[in-house]
Amino acid sequence: MRFRNYIVFVLLLAWGVNVEAQKDSIPTKEVSQLYQPKKVVYNPLSPSKAAFYSAVLPGAGQIYNNRYWWQLPLIYGGMASSVYFFIDNSNQYDRVRTAFRRRKAGLSDEFNTPELTLSDEALESAQRQFRQNRDLSLLTTVLIYVLQIVEASVTAHLLQFDDSDDLSLTPTTIPPNAFSVDNDTPKIGLTLKYSF
Repeated sequence: MRFRNYIVFVLLLAWGVNVEAQKDSIPTKEVSQLYQPKKVVYNPLSPSKAAFYSAVLPGAGQIYNNRYWWQLPLIYGGMASSVYFFIDNSNQYDRVRTAFRRRKAGLSDEFNTPELTLSDEALESAQRQFRQNRDLSLLTTVLIYVLQIVEASVTAHLLQFDDSDDLSLTPTTIPPNAFSVDNDTPKIGLTLKYSF
């Protein structure tokens, strides 16, 4: 038991020394000179402008928000790849569908050769798969388009958010009968007031 108390005492002493050792080495005047918080003027139309620009031209809202250096490659890369896969799957779907229709009409098709022979079920399955991939590619393109509009609007909102050190939190106590009509009953509570 004494050994445990000794260990706890040494740990608390070491922690207290560590906390004491972590003082700020920069004087207060230098900190205020280094950090000058910028005053953000709130513009209520900024998010709607960014969303409108992004809706007209994908990525224009990101340019409006000055966040284009890493977001534009993602937007255009994602949209270009999904459009590429949409076109490729659409072409493959048309190719397999034409072959299936020719086969049902009794004509020869490109998938019924001595080197390559696909059954009717395989052609139907390929049509379903290519159509599903085509639709998924279209959905991905639309989703990227909508997400970049939402992202531009949200970023425009957040750029106007005040994140300076001027925010304060002041706990306040209210006398028990300040807002009470019934003065006989004591009231206990805590009010948290914040201002920015």
